[in-house]
Amino acid sequence: MLMSFARVCRDTRHRLDITQQQLGDAVGLSRGYIARIECSTANPTLEQVERIGQVLGLRLSLLADVPIFLTDRRYHDLVHAHCSSYVDRRLSSAAWLIAREVEVSDGRVHAWIDLLAFDPATGTLLIIEVKTRLDDFGALERQLGWYEHRAVQAASDLGWTARTVGTWLVTLASDEVDQALRARRAVVDRDFPGRADQMLAVARRTAAPLARSVAMVDPRSRRTDWLLRTRLDGRRTAAPFEGYAHAAAQIQVARS
Repeated sequence: MLMSFARVCRDTRHRLDITQQQLGDAVGLSRGYIARIECSTANPTLEQVERIGQVLGLRLSLLADVPIFLTDRRYHDLVHAHCSSYVDRRLSSAAWLIAREVEVSDGRVHAWIDLLAFDPATGTLLIIEVKTRLDDFGALERQLGWYEHRAVQAASDLGWTARTVGTWLVTLASDEVDQALRARRAVVDRDFPGRADQMLAVARRTAAPLARSVAMVDPRSRRTDWLLRTRLDGRRTAAPFEGYAHAAAQIQVARS
């Protein structure tokens, strides 16, 4: 930025036939400081840059190219926190090692994996994304792809050596989510071959994970088979919750 401004300042001053002394007098800076600006050895303030720009007739703009956040940390999402904690407790009770809110970044793009679960006995690593809604399935798949490219390194940073990796999409057990899954049935069947029964077998170490899997949870449930089937897998009963709002209300009642 300093080099670019130095060049523009010098070139414009020359074309306007203004000396460094004249420019310095106009903006309240010494001729020597103007010379240093034009050589990129000074570090002018934004106010000084603006004053020089006004005298030289420059149209200045400062562009901030912000990082890309595929996900945000979700500290204040009550339903998501309950579902995430529920998965954590269930896997932890089965002796899986759990890391939560694991950042994966290349310096420009930032995202946080909800949970990484690791079984030291088998070297199995699970990338677990918890969703209370499914509003944008395309964004979800891009998000999971980002995780999958970087999860092994993230696990290594935790001291875990992964030999097998699977990705779990764990959703709130709601009719709202069921409808979203059914609306994208072809995509779900193609990209998420693993379902609740197979995921339970992975959690109990009687099966290896498939590439991607999907199941539901009711964070209030104490069932042994804690991962629930979706309607796509033949579940006939209604989901425990109508949607996110209903789940939030029920959890609030339970907390009080």
